[in-house]
Amino acid sequence: MLQRPLETANPLGPRWSPGGSSAGSAAAMAARMVPLATGSDGAGSVRIPAAWCGVLGVKTTGGLAPVRGRTVRSAHGPLARTAADAAACLAALGRAGSCSSPGAEPRRMRVAWSATLGYAATRQDIAATAHTLLEALTEAGITAPHPAATVRLPDPAACWQHLRESRKETTGPAAGDSPEGAKVPEAATGPERATAPEAEPGPKRATAPETTTAPEKATAPKGKPSPERATAPKAELSPESATAPEPEPSPKRTTPPEAGTGRPNGQPGPTGPAAGTAAALNAALDRLFTEVDLLATPTTPGPPHGHDGPGESMSVALTWAFNITGHPAASLPAGRTAAGEPVGLQLVAPHGREDRLLAVAAAAEREGLL
Repeated sequence: MLQRPLETANPLGPRWSPGGSSAGSAAAMAARMVPLATGSDGAGSVRIPAAWCGVLGVKTTGGLAPVRGRTVRSAHGPLARTAADAAACLAALGRAGSCSSPGAEPRRMRVAWSATLGYAATRQDIAATAHTLLEALTEAGITAPHPAATVRLPDPAACWQHLRESRKETTGPAAGDSPEGAKVPEAATGPERATAPEAEPGPKRATAPETTTAPEKATAPKGKPSPERATAPKAELSPESATAPEPEPSPKRTTPPEAGTGRPNGQPGPTGPAAGTAAALNAALDRLFTEVDLLATPTTPGPPHGHDGPGESMSVALTWAFNITGHPAASLPAGRTAAGEPVGLQLVAPHGREDRLLAVAAAAEREGLL
């Protein structure tokens, strides 16, 4: 998979990076070299490679699986071609009760959509491509939009960097500590980190000035994910589609008490302004998940960059908040932009509810959407 010394090829296009830091795992999955792979996600290092290589990637709840230093911020997870394969991996990590049967017919999941989380500079055609898959999931009866939910999180950049530096002082670098595009807070003030207006497509598909027409969906066998899949067809949403059954009671939380606090086991949590940011992130998500079952965003705010690195791009802008809070999240292959760039749809669930992520992925496979 090396096209030049120390350069991992992206099976979807040689000019693109496969992402990081679990690049080899994602590329090997996309190239069908292995049936299953794992990665370590400290700020998006499972989800970003999954998005850019067109495979399924799951970041587990913080504290679910042991990692070096046992930090909540970094979490192991599978990269897979099917929800069943991902479920088998998660069952081995201790989530057998909720993840071993992804083929069960899910109830319709209420989903809140945000293209920016309130702070990221997401490119409009990336948001539109990700939202098109969400629309297709709604059309198939898998999800139901909840446009009334407000999603506006504080920018997690400085908090994440504080946690990283604090951890280095006590334990040294950990797996997943070199995520895609993660920079020191100074870099967070550049154009890619500027506060952007909420580019919410809402129930209707967002159109971008540069890509007003989405590419047509390629025909693929039902339930057979393909890294070359084009964008899912646009689905018109009716007012009735916003209605969903009442959520089932959540099981007793089984994740460690550190999960969702941004605090590594046995080590100090964030202090000063970082502590306030971590608390605000958790409070906002706690409120959100009383209204909806899942949060959906693009996995990254921009397309894959080249092999010379991310430059000023902040590819982690939409992923690293959930490493601070410990929420499980998955990236589903959402197709491509008009320019052919691969895009992922990120789904975020409450703590310990990886089963919701896999239920949606399995249902999407049955409908031929992945």
